[in-house]
This record gives sequence, structure tokens and C-alpha cells, in this order.
Amino acid sequence: MVIMELREFGTKSSSFDLNSIGLNAGTIHWNLSNEKLTAQTLELGQGTLNDKGALCVNTGKFTGRSPKDKFVVKDDLTENSVDWGDINIAITKEVFDNLYQKMRSYLTGKEVWVRNCYAGADPDYRLRVTVINTLPWANLFCSNLFIRPAENELTAFEKEWVILQIPEFEADPAVDGTRSANFTIVNFTEKVILIGGTAYTGEMKKGIFSVLNFILPHQYNVLPMHCSANEGKDGDVSLFFGLSGTGKTTLSADANRSLIGDDEHGWADGSVFNFEGGCYAKCIDLSAEKEPEIYAAIKPGTLLENISFFKDSNVVDFADASITENTRAAYPIDYIPNAKEPSLGGKPKNIFFLTCDAFGILPPISKLTKAQAMYHFISGYTAKVAGTEVGITEPQTTFSACFGRVFLPLHPTKYAELLGEKLEKNPDVNVWLINTGWTGGKYGVGKRMNLKYTRAMINAAMRGDLDNVEYVPHVVFGLLKPQSCPGVPAEVLNPRTTWSDPEAYDQQALALAQLFVNNFKQYEDEASEEIRSASPRTTL
Repeated sequence: MVIMELREFGTKSSSFDLNSIGLNAGTIHWNLSNEKLTAQTLELGQGTLNDKGALCVNTGKFTGRSPKDKFVVKDDLTENSVDWGDINIAITKEVFDNLYQKMRSYLTGKEVWVRNCYAGADPDYRLRVTVINTLPWANLFCSNLFIRPAENELTAFEKEWVILQIPEFEADPAVDGTRSANFTIVNFTEKVILIGGTAYTGEMKKGIFSVLNFILPHQYNVLPMHCSANEGKDGDVSLFFGLSGTGKTTLSADANRSLIGDDEHGWADGSVFNFEGGCYAKCIDLSAEKEPEIYAAIKPGTLLENISFFKDSNVVDFADASITENTRAAYPIDYIPNAKEPSLGGKPKNIFFLTCDAFGILPPISKLTKAQAMYHFISGYTAKVAGTEVGITEPQTTFSACFGRVFLPLHPTKYAELLGEKLEKNPDVNVWLINTGWTGGKYGVGKRMNLKYTRAMINAAMRGDLDNVEYVPHVVFGLLKPQSCPGVPAEVLNPRTTWSDPEAYDQQALALAQLFVNNFKQYEDEASEEIRSASPRTTL
């Protein structure tokens, strides 16, 4: 019988080892520095440095998440609480147990990288997370994206949640009960996330986000949010919700305000806190002019995924989408000059729902009642302009509940009702709907809203300049439109007056309202009368 000698490096907890979860690796690297992880990746031939010293890797077959291959174990804890369907796909405990055992056996005698970290900047609600990777650069991603404990916290770190990520391990769907060779399985009872067959690091980030989206509202009455957050010099916190293309990153980046976080937050009684310790920024077409903070964060310690270089150089061609449009940069939040540490602030003063309405209907800024805030939170609306093919001119609507439907284990109305509770308790919180899309007509006729005006409206809202101005309700959506705003022409504030044909505007407004109503039908049965009351009109 051959007895393998276990080799361990780095800072290890005195109260937790891998044997306790039945994993018998041969070499374990515990909580290594970004410098060491970068060096090991280069030694293994798994990445290269760009001209700025950032580590560049390719995630292989998968350059994005695979939502159809993400499962939740259905058991006594989740059976009557999770919103089962095509977002939360049920899988049995037996399937999970079998794959967990196979993955642990696969790692016997192998080399692994382990990181102990936190999710949640508020100590009252943070999760302890242990990530086990088979690639050093995947562990670097976790070092950047999760919250890094102090050295003394590492030595006393206790096990809570475990992520086991093995890209080289593939399931056999016919035997293992998965849909494909790749899979992500969340087990809320065992507090384990299994990830196999994919090296895309975002599966780890969003896996824990989904976990927090279950635990925080279900156990603590804390609202988890897919949004960015910043804080003014007076401690006023603003939240920015928005789907891709709405300007969330651009509008929440403000040199005069501290960044709490760019993607995932919780709203507890008295605090807004970041779930993460870093940023996972899209970097397609990245430039120093457009996004200087992100561009400056491309330096040693940063991980760049699926980028390409200019020919015969190690200079990144950020415009090159030949591998994927979803090129990414993962870096610690303190790489952003105005990042707040720790990443938490007080309750929000202003909440902005950003939408790019390519139909040119919604006002550039409007104030929402509590009911309207819940309704538009559930709707999570934006519109994407159609493709460039000849004859395709109509915008395409996108609705994503709570601005992050694919990450919600509970029914969307649960989060909307919790938002309503927060607003009820904090009546001084303002909720605004910001249209960064079209004005003067729909896409192809009108033009995109001037970014200068959008910034002026957001700044006016945050300064309190819109607290005592006249408001007029939108005739179809009922949204309250301010009739004056510093730095913005009055006619811009009323979209109907920007159209050359007001009757055409009315017809398009009713058509958009019908799209909202059609989308909301899937939530009607679970929604309160208050939420339903904020539905737009479909006739004049």
C-alpha cells in the first residue's frame, strides 16, 4: 500500500482541513497571494502577461454562464420555498451526492488551490466561503472577487459554504442525471456548490450570488440586489439598477462619489453592503477615454479573460471579440481609486432604475410611488435595438425580474414585496426611473438621450433639486414627470412633446404598455393588489 505524503503551502486554518469533507488531495495551496498565483499560472503555461502586467487566460469552451445547466437540490429546505421552473431547475439529492463523491475521488492525490473568503461586507450577514480549484488562475479570480479575510482571520477560519470547481471533470449525462457534461449544482442544505466541466469563473461568482438571494431574504429579511452603489461626501447612498446597455456602469462611476460596489449588494436595516471584494468588468471596447477607472485597473494582480492581443505583441486589443463579446477583467475593488473600504454605507437615499427605452416613450426621469417601484422592479424592463439586417427596424423588449431574474431562487414577488417593506419603513427614500434610451421618436426616427442631460438629472435628484418642483403624471404609465430640472431643457422632460406626431407617440405608448401587461401576467397570481394597481393603462 502506497501512502501519499500530503504537501501543504500557504496560510491554513487551524480548524478546517479538506479531510473533513472527504477530500484527499496530494498538494494543497492555501490562500496564496495574487503574485504567487500569477507566477504559478505562468509556470504551468496556462496564461500570459500583457504589457501592463495583468494575467491573461482563456476559459476554454465556455466563455459565459450556462444557465440551463445550473440546478438546485430539491429537498425539505427548498421544496416549498424555491420558485421551481426553467430558472431554478430541480435535481435530486441522489444526483448531487453521486457527483460530489465522484468529484472528491477525482481529486485524490491531485494538486488543488484553496481560498477561504467572505461574501458580504456587513459582518452581521456575511457568508464564510471556501473555494477549491484545480487551476491557480481560478483561485486568483476568487481572491479578487470575494472579500479577503485578514491574516489572523484566515488561521481561525471555519467551514460554512464550499465551492468545488473542477473544469476537467465532466459528467456523463446518461449516468449522472445532468443535461450536459458541464454542470453547476447548489445544495442549500449541505451548503455546497459543485461546478464541473466549465472553467468560466463567473459560475462561482453568480453561484454565491444566488445563494445570498435565497438566504438573505428567507432568513434575515435583507433585500439582495443586482445593482451598483455609490456614496456622496455627506454619506448619501445611491443604488443603480439596470440591464446590459442601460448605462449602469457609466452612470454609477462618479469621481465625486465613493464606489461601494459595482454589481451585487444587500439592503439591511440601516446598511447597504457589497457582497463582493472586487469587480468583474466587461472589457469589450475598453478604453482609457470611456472608462478610465477600469482601464487603469488592468495591472499586476488583475485577471483578464478571453481577450486577444495585437499581432506580435502582448498589447490587448480590447475591440477584438473573436473569442467572445464577453471579455472580462477581474480585479480587487481597491484598484478603483474612489472605492470605499469597507464596502458598505447607510440606507439608500436615491434608487435609480435605468432603462434604455428604444421606443422613445418613457420620460428621461420620473419619480415612482411605492407601488410603481415594486411594479417596475418586477418588470426589470429595457429594450435593445434590432440587428443591422435590412428590414429589421423594431426594437426588441427585454424584461428581467428584479433586474436579475436568472439569479433569483425565490419568486420575484418576494423580492418586490421586500422592497416595498423597505420603502414603507423609509419614506424618505426616492425611487426614480431613468430612460437612457430614445427621445423624439423610436429607434430609427428619434435619437439617443444626451448623456449630459442624463447625468444632470441624476445629479439633480441626488442633490435634492427635484424635491420641490412641479410633477405631472404620465398619461399611460402614471409616472410622475418633473417639469423642470437644472441643466435640462423643459421640453426634454416630456417625451410626447419631442415627437413630431403626438398621436403616434400615444399609440406607441399604449403598445409599450401592453408589452408590460403581457410580461406581468406571469407574476399576477402571486402579486399583491398594491403591485397590480401600478400597471400602466392600455387604453386612452
